[in-house]
Amino acid sequence: MRGFPLHDARAAPESGGTMAGLARIRHVKLPVSDLARSVAWYCDLLELRLAGEFREEGELRGAQLMHPSGFGVALREREYCPGQPDLAGFDVFALEVDSVDDLHAFAARADELDYTRGEVFDRGEQGAFLDLVDPDNTVVRLLANDPFHADRFLGVDADGKGGFTLYDQPTLV
Repeated sequence: MRGFPLHDARAAPESGGTMAGLARIRHVKLPVSDLARSVAWYCDLLELRLAGEFREEGELRGAQLMHPSGFGVALREREYCPGQPDLAGFDVFALEVDSVDDLHAFAARADELDYTRGEVFDRGEQGAFLDLVDPDNTVVRLLANDPFHADRFLGVDADGKGGFTLYDQPTLV
């Protein structure tokens, strides 16, 4: 099985360090309806490895999956999550890959595994992305050439028809 490169999350920011020892997001935790099915999906498609399990009174309720880069995805049975959140259709997190070619490789892998995905959408200088849909319809977005960086501001105004306008002055401050 081909290894798909993810961005090296261990690399220090271009500013020369991290604030208060903050190095990276360690994991995201997602509610799932079928733990075994979701573990298989994330391991098969993203080449994560089962790194831990969480039991409550002897019953399996969650799992920790890890990528060699140090990033993880934690899964918990929705039934045992406060509020039983449903994230269907929402891209809770995005993973960065090195190139648009990598997006196409992930798309081919999803097809090979018969998993639901969107198209590779390449916007040139504004980056490219691929949406993968997990068994609970939560979107995992893969990004290449992402234009957002800590050293500059970029605003995006979507028109609802697939078009957008960029702006360089924040409106929140």
